[in-house]
Amino acid sequence: MNMPAISLAAVRGRRQQTLDVAAEIERRGFTGIYCPSMGDCVALCQGIASVTNEIIFGTSVQPIYFRNAEDLAATAAFIHEISDGRFRLGIGVTHGPVHQRLGITPGKPLADIREYVSAMQQASETHGELPPIVLATLRRKMVELSVEIGAGAVWANASRNDFNNSVADIPQNVQDGDFLVGNMIPTVIDPDRDAGAARNRKTLQGYVALPNYRNYWKQAGYVEEMESIEAAIADGDRDRVLSCMTDEWLSNATLYGSADQVREGVEEWFDQGCKTPILVPSSTSGGQMHAIQEIFDCFA
Repeated sequence: MNMPAISLAAVRGRRQQTLDVAAEIERRGFTGIYCPSMGDCVALCQGIASVTNEIIFGTSVQPIYFRNAEDLAATAAFIHEISDGRFRLGIGVTHGPVHQRLGITPGKPLADIREYVSAMQQASETHGELPPIVLATLRRKMVELSVEIGAGAVWANASRNDFNNSVADIPQNVQDGDFLVGNMIPTVIDPDRDAGAARNRKTLQGYVALPNYRNYWKQAGYVEEMESIEAAIADGDRDRVLSCMTDEWLSNATLYGSADQVREGVEEWFDQGCKTPILVPSSTSGGQMHAIQEIFDCFA
């Protein structure tokens, strides 16, 4: 059985428990641990470096506008060194609502990422070797930039039916190497498939509100769904947004259902060229820790 990676986030009051879970993820043979931007994902990775020995781990992603490039380079070089090269630094620009909440004025994503990576590389002359840098991506230009200046690309909520077309933008000789090709996949394990679907719809409700994601899903073949969602958003009808998120679209953007169905879905992601499917745990009957246990049981 091909094992996926797991997404792991630390929240107040459960940080030590989260590190204990990271060690268990390694013990159970999962292929990686990737930490989203909620909380301090870089600090979590530093902790993971100390409680694991072999597993690959990284951020997915650290927003570039949150930290000065030299400051992040210093921390990244430290984690890279103490982990014996197991750390992957995923960076990205994050989303408009986050920028607005924090009072950030972003520039052009491609230019800003290029400049940021260049500044980190310059800082590495002082702070030491950097880990492989992975770019958060969605569409072609950022994929191409990840090949040019990075060591991997990581999607979030990509569409499985179109993922092979995204991977086609990565030269085959690059794919055959250590280049990370990952995707963060919202995952709910529940024999009640309708209940799992409802949970994933709520997870993606915020993403369908973002124009860049809607444009991506249109490119993946879901024009009618996205245009219906745009009309519902314009009318302020949140319930209609959920009803526009069709089963076909949802089953390509997420995983849900019985343990067998989720395992089969992971295999399909591997078949579509995703070298590192990253399961983002969610549950119909509990929080993150409960959802992770459900994934443990699924892949036991």
